[in-house]
Amino acid sequence: MEIEGKTLFLEDDKKEKNWTDISVQALNEVFNNLNYVDRLKKIYDYFEEDEILFTSSFGTKSVFLIQAIHQVRPSQPIHFVDTTYHFPETISYKEQLIKEYNLNVIDVLPNEAQNKMTTEEQWWNDHPKMCCTINKIAPLEPIILKHKVWISGLMSEETSTRSKLRVFENNGDIIKFHPIIDINKNDFLNTFINESLTEHPLKCQGYGSVGCSHCTSEGEDRSGRWSKTKQNECGLHTTYFINKEKA
Repeated sequence: MEIEGKTLFLEDDKKEKNWTDISVQALNEVFNNLNYVDRLKKIYDYFEEDEILFTSSFGTKSVFLIQAIHQVRPSQPIHFVDTTYHFPETISYKEQLIKEYNLNVIDVLPNEAQNKMTTEEQWWNDHPKMCCTINKIAPLEPIILKHKVWISGLMSEETSTRSKLRVFENNGDIIKFHPIIDINKNDFLNTFINESLTEHPLKCQGYGSVGCSHCTSEGEDRSGRWSKTKQNECGLHTTYFINKEKA
């Protein structure tokens, strides 16, 4: 099978098929047995840099993947969805890592009027999913649709939902790439220590995961995220993103 001059073969099927039908299956065949660094290196064999989207929340675990991508492709832009509700410590941490790694960070902001409405009516209390939609999903949607593959730092051990994810998954009309999905906590922590990675300032205060300040409390791993609601994801990591131009 050839796509833009690059060939992928499935072990059990050498027949040429439509790329959109089997791309995720084919990519998983190639990438499954690689470690996360080699996965990051190899992704650029199949996609150009401007076809690849890398987003980061600059949370408690984000520097792990930021540092790895910086080693492999330091010019890769990083998109940061600034909901306007981040902890001040997260913004300071982002600025610290920008200086440390000379990162090219692109801030993505929500619609000003809609964001103001969610603030005035405190939608995070009664309408957390809609608040995430306005301040996270909608601002990123036009950017998502300009790319072919999206690098995400999800790990299978974080939640039961994430435990079912593969290295590559379809997410609407974009392919999600999870290079560290199968890394275990011990390897993650050992690498974090051995590489002397800079820790988020809220980590030592008991925050295992950090998002918007209104919806984040202290807790191990992701237990402090939306702890007072039934929500456990903001919506970015679902099949929300469908290219409406194709509909």
